[in-house]
Amino acid sequence: MTAAGTTARPSLSAGRRAGAVGLATIAGVAVAVQSRINGELGGRLGDGIAAAVVSFGVGLVLLLVLVPATRSGRRGLAALRGGLAEGTLRPWQCLGGVCGAFLVFTQGATVGTLGVAVFTVAVVAGQSGSSLLVDRAGFGPSGRQPVTLPRLAGAVLTVAAVLLAVGGRFGEPTTLGLAVLPLLAGVGVAWQQAVNGWVRVTADSTLTATLVNFAVGTTALLAAFAVELAVRGRPPGELPTEPWLYLGGPIGVTFIAVAAAVVRFTGVLLLGLATIAGQVTGAVLLDVLLPTAASHPDAATLVGAVLTLVAVAVAALGGRVGPLAWPGYRGRNPS
Repeated sequence: MTAAGTTARPSLSAGRRAGAVGLATIAGVAVAVQSRINGELGGRLGDGIAAAVVSFGVGLVLLLVLVPATRSGRRGLAALRGGLAEGTLRPWQCLGGVCGAFLVFTQGATVGTLGVAVFTVAVVAGQSGSSLLVDRAGFGPSGRQPVTLPRLAGAVLTVAAVLLAVGGRFGEPTTLGLAVLPLLAGVGVAWQQAVNGWVRVTADSTLTATLVNFAVGTTALLAAFAVELAVRGRPPGELPTEPWLYLGGPIGVTFIAVAAAVVRFTGVLLLGLATIAGQVTGAVLLDVLLPTAASHPDAATLVGAVLTLVAVAVAALGGRVGPLAWPGYRGRNPS
C-alpha cells in the first residue's frame, strides 16, 4: 500500500516521459524569446513593473476568453472551487503566479542590461538548486523525489554549463548586482511549477491552472504598480506600437500550461532542467542571430549550451517517477 492508499503504481513509459521532456525543452526556448521581448518592452517603457503588468495582463485577457469558452475550462473552474472547499487543494497552492510575476518583472528590469544569456544563467542557478529541494520535500504532484547521484549531478552540471556559457560577463561592474534579481526569480520558479502542478491535478484542466497563475500574478503586479505610481509617478516611456512586443503574455500562457501539464510526469527537477536546456539554447540562438548591445556570444557560450543538454540527459536517466505518473491519480497533497 502507498501513503495514499493505492495498492499498485503503474510505471511511466519511456516514450511519454521523453515526450514530456521534449515539450518542456521547447517551452524553455519560448521563455528565452519571452525574455528578449519583455526586456525590450521594459526598455521602451523605462519601467520593469509596467512591462510585467502589460505582459501578464495580455496573457490574463487571453485566458479569460479561452477558459469560459471551453468545456474543460468550465469544468476545471467547478473542480477548482470544489477542491478548495473540500480542502484537497490548499489556498497557498494557488499562489504560484506571484513567482511568475516576479520572473516577468526581472525580465523587463534586467535583460536590456544583462542580455538574455546572463539573465538565463542567473535564473538557472536559482532554479536548479531550488528544484532539488522542492522535489525532496514532495511539494509537486509527482511526490517526493530522492536526491539521487544522477539527479544531483544533473543539477550541478547544469549550473556549471551555463556558468561556462556566460562566465566572461561576470567581470562587468553592473552584472553581479542585477543578476541577483533573476537568481531569486529562479528560486521561485521551482516552487511555482510544483504548486501549479497541484492546481492542474485538482482542476483536471491545464487552462484553468494557467488562468489561476495569471490571475494571481496580475493582481500582485497591479498592487506593486499602484505603489510605484504613488511613489515615483508614471513610467517615463510610452507604449510601443509594434505588435510583437505584446507577445510576452501569450508565450507565458503557453509555458505555464506546458509546465503544469507535464510536471506530474517529470518531477520538478527534470522539468526545470529541460526548460533550462531550452532557455539556454534559445538565448544563444537569439544572441547569435539577433544580437543586441548586451549580447556577447562566443565559443564558450556554445559549449555551455551543449552541456546543458547533457545535464538534462544525466538527470533523466537517474530519475524516477512519482505517484502521480498516471491519469486520474489523487495522491496525498502536502500540508
